[in-house]
Amino acid sequence: METQSQSRRSSRFGRVCVFCGSSRGKKLSYQLAAIQLGHELVERNIDLVYGGGSVGLMGLVSQAVYDGGRHVLGVIPKTLMPREITGETVGEVRAVSGMHQRKAEMARQADAFIALPGGYGTLEELLEVITWAQLGIHDKPVGLLNVDGYYNYLLSFIDKAVDEGFITPAARHIIISAQTAHELLCKLEEYVPMHDGVAPQLSWEMEQLGHSPRSEIAR
Repeated sequence: METQSQSRRSSRFGRVCVFCGSSRGKKLSYQLAAIQLGHELVERNIDLVYGGGSVGLMGLVSQAVYDGGRHVLGVIPKTLMPREITGETVGEVRAVSGMHQRKAEMARQADAFIALPGGYGTLEELLEVITWAQLGIHDKPVGLLNVDGYYNYLLSFIDKAVDEGFITPAARHIIISAQTAHELLCKLEEYVPMHDGVAPQLSWEMEQLGHSPRSEIAR
């Protein structure tokens, strides 16, 4: 007899890293999108890696994945581990020394990246993994869950940067966007890089130290 797990669709991804706000935002649609993303990951038998904690959209997506029976890995800097900051965590918690190590560990653990609505921290994490892809450090898909057009202005800025010669058209292809979790996961599954491939001489640790053998990178 087929089990519930076996009846779910398969995915090319074993684990997806989700960046999102530690606030729930003002719109209910943001909260529903976080829960729907969690359900979509469960449906596709995908585990979650995220910044840890149970507050904001982070808490909603992690709880949905955990409740669905998938593994949840929260990577939290030791300074942010007090419960009054992160709330009660679910799943596995991995403590790291600081923010740089947190991002590198999350990236190492993931097969793809998705950004839900969020603020400065979400943007910083998102843009860093995009830059890492541009540098050839990885070729993992990067997606924006553009709920209610939340990221329209960011996408317009990126298109403007392409028009003005600061981002190449191939590098523009790195970022994928969709308005629903289902559509976004489908696009990420079909993603084929157009930019330069992974440079074997680069590593997460080298990038954290600021070393790069490439000199002509669009900034």
